[in-house]
Amino acid sequence: MSEHLRTALQLAAKGVPVLPLRVGKAPFGNCSACAKNACGGRPNMKQAGPCVCPRPCHAWAAATTDPGALTSPAWTAAWRQATAIAYHPAGIRLTVVDLDHADAIAWAQAHLPPTRTLPTTRGQHWLYAGTMPSSHGVRPGVDIKSRMAYARWLGPGTGTMTALPDAVRALAVKKPATARPAPHSLSVPALAGSGVCPHHTPAYLHRGLAMAEQRITAATSRVHATVYATFLAVLSRHGRCGCLTEAHTARLFAAAQAKGETARHCADAWANARTALGM
Repeated sequence: MSEHLRTALQLAAKGVPVLPLRVGKAPFGNCSACAKNACGGRPNMKQAGPCVCPRPCHAWAAATTDPGALTSPAWTAAWRQATAIAYHPAGIRLTVVDLDHADAIAWAQAHLPPTRTLPTTRGQHWLYAGTMPSSHGVRPGVDIKSRMAYARWLGPGTGTMTALPDAVRALAVKKPATARPAPHSLSVPALAGSGVCPHHTPAYLHRGLAMAEQRITAATSRVHATVYATFLAVLSRHGRCGCLTEAHTARLFAAAQAKGETARHCADAWANARTALGM
């Protein structure tokens, strides 16, 4: 039994829903039945618990306290490859304020009530008692992880835990979007006179989409900005030739939603990128 699995079982016995993380602090990829979110995301990523698929998938929603699931053959294989453990904060009534660097820590010390903390690779996690919607990039270097999110398990932390304050809840309140309403169809129309892909081979587009998905998945802070910049880059490269389809944009939206973005934010970011490019 791997050390990570042993720790995971100990946490599960205490009621902490856990899941394995691979290199890069990312969850293991979806199983073949759920590739590219084909199943709709258990369902539509609205509830926690072990996935019914043959192996862990759907990131936070795969977190479980079931020792039978954790020690099943599929889970055991994942734990052997795992480099870290994650947990679902809302599953134990917690909110994690993830502070990614020293400036973010200094801001929190000046604006948020003290609470239980623990060090991360580059910053700190501040733990508050209570749950709320998760939100990435609420300030430079500050993410909120609670419902429909996972956080890396780094230990119980030190200090007295404080009830979730309004100052943290207010960080996740988004300002009204100023972008034009997203169109019902997300396919990108070809410009007049185009329609023949200038990229020589379909592999060029597929490689570009894979790189875009990887960029979004690898984001550890400023996820909103990363999603928008990635959409902008894809549209500027592939949006005018007519080869970008709804299936392609769905892949990008799924990658963004796996990082905690809402469908509305994805649509707004896509619309903003199209507007910026004059599409």
